[in-house]
Amino acid sequence: MNNPAGGAIRYEPDDRCGLLVALGVGVQGVMLGLATIVLIVAVTARAGGQDDGYVAWAVFAALIIAGGLTALQAARFRRFGAGHILIMGPSPNYVAVSVLALAVGGPGLLATLTVAAGVFYLGMSLWLPLLRRLLTPVVSGTVMMLIAATVLPIVLDRVQDVPESAPAATGPVVALVTLASVVVLSLRVAGAWRVWSPLIAVGSGCLAAFAFGAVEVSQIGDAAWVGLPDSGFGGLDLAFDADFWALLPAFVVVALVGTVKNIGDCIAVQQVSWRRPRATDFRLVQGSLNTNGIGIMLSGLAGTPPTSVYSSSSSSLIHLTGVASRSVGYAIGGFMVMLALLPKVGAVLLAIPSPVMGAYLVAAFGVLFVSGMQTLMADGLDRGRVLTVGIAFSLGIGLDNQTIGADLLGDRWGPLIDNGMLLGAVVAVLMSQFAEHSSRRGRARLEVELTLAAAGRIDEFLRGFASGIGWDETAAQRLCSVGEETLMSLLEQDGGPLSSSAGDSSEDARRLVVVARRSGASVGLEFLAVLEEENLEDRLAHLNEEARSVGGLEDGEISLRLLRHYASSVHHQKFYGLDIVTVQVKAAP
Repeated sequence: MNNPAGGAIRYEPDDRCGLLVALGVGVQGVMLGLATIVLIVAVTARAGGQDDGYVAWAVFAALIIAGGLTALQAARFRRFGAGHILIMGPSPNYVAVSVLALAVGGPGLLATLTVAAGVFYLGMSLWLPLLRRLLTPVVSGTVMMLIAATVLPIVLDRVQDVPESAPAATGPVVALVTLASVVVLSLRVAGAWRVWSPLIAVGSGCLAAFAFGAVEVSQIGDAAWVGLPDSGFGGLDLAFDADFWALLPAFVVVALVGTVKNIGDCIAVQQVSWRRPRATDFRLVQGSLNTNGIGIMLSGLAGTPPTSVYSSSSSSLIHLTGVASRSVGYAIGGFMVMLALLPKVGAVLLAIPSPVMGAYLVAAFGVLFVSGMQTLMADGLDRGRVLTVGIAFSLGIGLDNQTIGADLLGDRWGPLIDNGMLLGAVVAVLMSQFAEHSSRRGRARLEVELTLAAAGRIDEFLRGFASGIGWDETAAQRLCSVGEETLMSLLEQDGGPLSSSAGDSSEDARRLVVVARRSGASVGLEFLAVLEEENLEDRLAHLNEEARSVGGLEDGEISLRLLRHYASSVHHQKFYGLDIVTVQVKAAP
């Protein structure tokens, strides 16, 4: 949870910064995301064989949607918005599947598939706590690597897309200049100049292309200064034919992985936005996911590639400026909408040569590949995980765009197998679930009412589990103490232990699920319950910093101190309608 390199956060999300500060930082935020927005839309549309009319419309719609969603993310309206600065834009994750949809069925098919993906995405946001076991780091990391690997050939094809009159070396030289600029600026430039590095890198590539006569500027002069583009989108394709059903699973898989990535994006921004570290509020994460889902559906209705959070841009902006006030999010959203209404600006951005776009996105997808590797390494790689990743990735890359599926199932349903990303994701899920079920001998589950009377049953459950895995009496007592103190702390949040008497048998009594899992020389306990506002992890982290009254510690503070003493780690995840407390207990202190 690092603060900006230049010092502490000047404005936290709840602080109100001055108008000039908000506008100034907002302009920098637009500069961070603008190039990526335009390049992803243009590369997707042109690789899918679409004309300039559709490209102009798709960029316009993407900017409008990204601006509105960025402003909504900064807000916290009911269950929408993250309450933090989250810059939005078309997602690179969908490039490969969007190109396939455009090539097969045009903008109408892409729009229908995108709306369907948005519906799935919103559903996954609602059931996020239950998807934690399916969307493991192994699955999400493998699919992120597959997305990057399958998109790179599409991106590299843009390098040779130059005017016929240009020399043969134009594409490779321009791409090399752009890529070298990206590398040098990323490694050597620091401070406020980092905000401008994407545009400088793109500008360097454009200058190289201009020297070769590979820049077409005629459309810039023809574009109006203010106005709306002619619609290049004919509406949704509601035929729901074989092409739709063949590509739908791939869109759903990308949406699934996007859910996991967006969780990490929101967590990262929460971590850098406050002066003092806080535990992650997963209700804000769900608010961010709900906003993302709405954005994907709006993208489909407008006929533009799906949107997502630009986490690196959002975190970089906060790091560089020290400003995390949500007012900046409103400013960024407003500026994006303004730019969408200036066709001349859009024409300038669309005049960027294809080799420049391709080289810039090579770097972007290289970072995405490494992000997938980092996700895999976050929880460590044992033998089973290494095997899962190796087989899933190898099959995904090896069978991508082959004809095995077509040979077995025909041209209608063959793409389900010939899509490497989809195949790799399915293999990763199946192998991960097999490994999970194979280790069920070290797992047990108990469900009780969240009342003081549950203490006896939890104690009996944990003692039996400790005995079953061969722990001695001392280790078993430590495990039981953790269970008791966690229960007491949860009851304290839920209104106090006296508010839930032993004889409470009301139909609406809160439920508590306790899951114990053995992992080497330690046991992981999960307590799933419905609770109120306060976060146990925050209270544990700041317990020593709180001022104490002369009368001594309160009962809840005593329970928290004991819990911290017995457990090696405590994590509290808050969702809408569900709280999950994860405690790690070692056999030996």
